[in-house]
Amino acid sequence: MKDSEILSIKQRFGIIGNSPSLIHAIEVAAQVAPTDMTVLITGESGSGKESFSKIIHQLSVRKHGRLIAINCGAIPEGTIDSELFGHEKGSFTGAYEARKGYFEVTDGGTIFLDEIAEMPLGTQARLLRVLENGEFIKVGSSKVLRTNVRVVAASNVDLHAAVMDGKFREDLYYRLSTVPIAVPALRDRGDDMLLLFRKFASDFSEKYRVKPIQLSENAQAVLLKFRFPGNIRQLKNLVEQISVLELERSVSADTLRRYLPNDFRNMPILYQRKDKDTNVSERDILYKVLFDLKQDVTELKKLVFQLISGDHDEQLLQKHQGLFKNIEDESAGESDTPYIINPVEKADRALNMKVVEPSGSDVIIQDITHETESDDSLSIEKKEKELIIKALQKNNKKRKYAAQDLGISERTLYRKIKQYQINE
Repeated sequence: MKDSEILSIKQRFGIIGNSPSLIHAIEVAAQVAPTDMTVLITGESGSGKESFSKIIHQLSVRKHGRLIAINCGAIPEGTIDSELFGHEKGSFTGAYEARKGYFEVTDGGTIFLDEIAEMPLGTQARLLRVLENGEFIKVGSSKVLRTNVRVVAASNVDLHAAVMDGKFREDLYYRLSTVPIAVPALRDRGDDMLLLFRKFASDFSEKYRVKPIQLSENAQAVLLKFRFPGNIRQLKNLVEQISVLELERSVSADTLRRYLPNDFRNMPILYQRKDKDTNVSERDILYKVLFDLKQDVTELKKLVFQLISGDHDEQLLQKHQGLFKNIEDESAGESDTPYIINPVEKADRALNMKVVEPSGSDVIIQDITHETESDDSLSIEKKEKELIIKALQKNNKKRKYAAQDLGISERTLYRKIKQYQINE
């Protein structure tokens, strides 16, 4: 297209900017407008997608028809079918009279379906039939109606990813994306940001009858670095705030920073999925895990060094017992199944290590737990047997009452009597 034609379109529809990506989007919209092809406009929220729907409608043969913009995410799922396709009287509770839907009243015009990704799957099937055959059925009716409507859809999410997740119909996606138009984000439009700032400053100076604000060179640099996740809508709100609240009409960099959100200032945007409940990025979590791991390793080195040096104080082990939580010991006996060692057991093992110093300079650590393990187990069995005998003697060899005194079941007591071969 000629530059004069593009300039005429920008002036007619109030589009500000000269970035190549914006110019390309305008050219595609102007070229596809005279046809009846379905158009899918993609771009972030607040980037100006609705302006392109107006270009497509006004430059088409349908310009004398109606243009209706519908936000699919703002209509409840239970009523969207009725809103789009209409309903018959008595078709559901509250349907006191018949109603025409948007596809019927916009016959011969254009429907702009914004946030198309929020449309329920059932409604998507109805929309697909309209796109393919121009036919629809009212809610509660069996009569097939026809309409001649051009559909322009828009989405701020990746519809292809929604198709892969099963949240959007694949056949509808390919039917809508006959001609895709990508509207660039404000951060990708370079100096267009300064042009828009001056335009909004001029508009608000007329609205509030004040002198328009101006940015210093340093403030312009700050503005260009800010990523504006809310795009043009956020920039417009920012200019309105400064125009009303600041008495000084020349805005410095420090003044501008006070109006920029601290959470986003000069920082790259981190991708965060919608199915997450937290705003913490995966990178921050990874950094924290690595930092904690480094601290544990350092503390463990200190502990091992002190143990090798002969310091077997229990207070030392209690001080560092956090290191021994949730440690998997894969060498437990002959089994390959790992088990969890608690801090007390780990401390006992550490206290049962002895240092053997041979004639050389090497230090050898040996485990001496096996030297006392059999004696400990025998003493426990002996004590248990003595307690059972005392309980039986106290209760005149009545197992029921003896088991109650011991705090065990009568069946367990019977098994222990057989195990220790106690003569009743």
